[in-house]
Amino acid sequence: MPRQSNSGTVPWKAKNVRFPLSISDLGLWLAVTAIVLLVTSELLLSSFPYLADIVIDKKRIRLVALALGTGFLATVVMRVFQLF
Repeated sequence: MPRQSNSGTVPWKAKNVRFPLSISDLGLWLAVTAIVLLVTSELLLSSFPYLADIVIDKKRIRLVALALGTGFLATVVMRVFQLF
C-alpha cells in the first residue's frame, strides 16, 4: 500500500501524466474507424434482400463516419502546422 504524505497526495507525480496516444495514433484510429463506418453504411444502403430487416439508422452511421473523417483531417492539419 503506497504511503501518503501529509497533504494527501500519492507519492508519484500525478502532474506529469501524459495522454498515451500521440496525434498520429489518434489520426490513424479516426481514419480506420471512419473507413469502417463508411463501408458499413454503404453495405447497408445497398439493401440486399436479407439485410432489409436490419433496423439501423444508416444516415446516422454515415454522419458519424463523416465526423470522424473530419476529425482525421483536423489531426493532419495539426501535424502539418507542427512542422513550422
